[in-house]
Amino acid sequence: MSGRRHRSAVACQSCRRRKVRCSLTVTGVPCIGCAQDRVECVVDARAKLQRRVPMRCLSSLNNVSPREGSWPPRPSSSSFHNGSSNSQAIRIPSPRPRVLHDEGTPADRERHGEQDTIQDEERNGIEIAAAILGKPERAGQVPFYTSDQIGLTSALNICSPERTLPRHFLIPSYISTSLSDDDREYLDRKGVFTLPGNEACASLLRAYFYHVHPIMPVVEVDHFLNNFHAGRLQEQNILLVWCVFFAAVNFIPVSICQHEGYECRKAMKTAMYSRAKCMYNNGGERDKIVLLQSSLLLGFWHSGMDEHIEPWYWTGIAVSLCQALGLHCDPDSTRYNASITDRQRHLWRRLWWSCFFRDRWLGLTLGRPVRINLNDCDMPMPSAADLLSSVDGLSQEIVDAFLPGDLQQMAQYWVLLIKMSKVLGDVLALNYRAFRPRPLLEQVEALESEIMQCRPPDKYELGLSRPAIFYQYHLQLHYQALLITFYRPYGAEVPDGLHSAYHEEWQHRMRLHADAAASRTNDIVEALAQENLLNFAGPMTLSKLNMCMMVMEEFQKVYSAASILRGIFTKAIQHLCPEDAVNATTSTVDSTSSATSSSKTGTSKAVCTADVTTTETSAPGNRISPVTLPLEGNLDVSGIISNDSIVDVLMDEASIFNFWGTLGPMN
Repeated sequence: MSGRRHRSAVACQSCRRRKVRCSLTVTGVPCIGCAQDRVECVVDARAKLQRRVPMRCLSSLNNVSPREGSWPPRPSSSSFHNGSSNSQAIRIPSPRPRVLHDEGTPADRERHGEQDTIQDEERNGIEIAAAILGKPERAGQVPFYTSDQIGLTSALNICSPERTLPRHFLIPSYISTSLSDDDREYLDRKGVFTLPGNEACASLLRAYFYHVHPIMPVVEVDHFLNNFHAGRLQEQNILLVWCVFFAAVNFIPVSICQHEGYECRKAMKTAMYSRAKCMYNNGGERDKIVLLQSSLLLGFWHSGMDEHIEPWYWTGIAVSLCQALGLHCDPDSTRYNASITDRQRHLWRRLWWSCFFRDRWLGLTLGRPVRINLNDCDMPMPSAADLLSSVDGLSQEIVDAFLPGDLQQMAQYWVLLIKMSKVLGDVLALNYRAFRPRPLLEQVEALESEIMQCRPPDKYELGLSRPAIFYQYHLQLHYQALLITFYRPYGAEVPDGLHSAYHEEWQHRMRLHADAAASRTNDIVEALAQENLLNFAGPMTLSKLNMCMMVMEEFQKVYSAASILRGIFTKAIQHLCPEDAVNATTSTVDSTSSATSSSKTGTSKAVCTADVTTTETSAPGNRISPVTLPLEGNLDVSGIISNDSIVDVLMDEASIFNFWGTLGPMN
């Protein structure tokens, strides 16, 4: 059933006489109809008095860019310090719905709300046209992409045939976030408007900018940290705040989680994700840049219940938003676009190449086709300056408190990682497409040469922080995974153009290269142990399977993915080596105490296992018991990892050191 079209509350005499819709409340005098007909736009004096104020003037939320914190409304800065101690949660006033018409029945208010929406949409079209013609009424903040030679661009060129139009325009953020009473109450019940205490917020932000931002630089550092330092964290976009907190949980001390009422990191992470997702779906956020940033961060969620669909799902949304905003295209390709600031250029490059990085490595790890075709993209490659650009506005005090001292070096690592990701895409296209021709020998050799140019340094520099050291190991593991992905298919096939007399020798060389990369991966893991980065107890030699099983037994206390992987490997060991799998049957393990303690807290549905290896996905009668494997020496599992922060950096999906994702291609 289609909605009834309502008359505008204010109309000029000409539109009233013709009984057509008048744009007076949106455009002012003259209205669009009179302007097109080139007639005088006459408005009754009585109508002028009753004319409603344009929507952009009715909400103070539009005075600030959404990325700088236009939602929720600003409380006084004193409320941060005086109203909340280090242990008290920070309460955010929930946004009130916009009320333009208090009078009348609910049907009247609904009718007026529909009129407001139509006027907002009409206003949007007018401001897009004004920006394209170079006569914007207000400063633009939100990117609008016109595409390249097709689509909307072909129509817009008619308006300006004498000059080439840029592909990107900035239009005003004219629509503020508004919530109904039901939505606001629902978000409040979900805890969206209650931030953690000041101490927890500081710990979460520090962890985020130490461990997540160097590999996923998607937020503006100075906006976050300057607001927090000034006691105005509430002025940040609340959706982005929860996404940042969610990504940072794995790197904070357990004591912080417990002080906030959670039993473990997993429980707190589940709660943070729940609030971020709730805000994403129900908060009415309309800023696509914020939605893009949030989607990238939410892509680090693994529940263990749906075969890793969440990273793929959220990253797909991020890629779609990037392309809708035109971030895959150079804004200066046709001519320098003076309307876009250098700060925006830095942010757009970081966002696009972060999407690209996730797209390529998720495609490899999950065995799915990549979404991004670089033939459709001309966004310039990133530089270290792109990552460091949002740090320039910070005081030295804030930098010392929240950022690693060697961030400049880590920025160089990020650029190298993006280059590896680009080459990985070429490897996947050459070797792993469903319908691919057999590659030519020249193609294989050229791609091998590109891979060699991405080789990271073999040894880390002296004086680097522990996150920077992990970043170097992270680069090394990704590089070895790239080598294995490239060489592995050629152990069984040869390219066209290779003489048959050299087939066997060539394949043997390819297998040696793949084996060397796998061996180097083991060396990197051993180096982590030898350098006490895992607090490894004593020198011993372990097979990769033994080591992975013991590490997973420890890490399944925090990570659902580790529980799944350990369950898979346990079943495989039972099938392949029943004589070595002592007690490796699906017998019931008494873990009632752990489950009971978790349920009593009521803080989260996540199960925080203590010393058992129960997978979260198994039924009560099908829990997997610990597996004892033959080891060379006695191994104290509790002594493998005692530094929780190091553990999180090593294993977390959001970490700069994604161990499981990197080892995936070797299986």
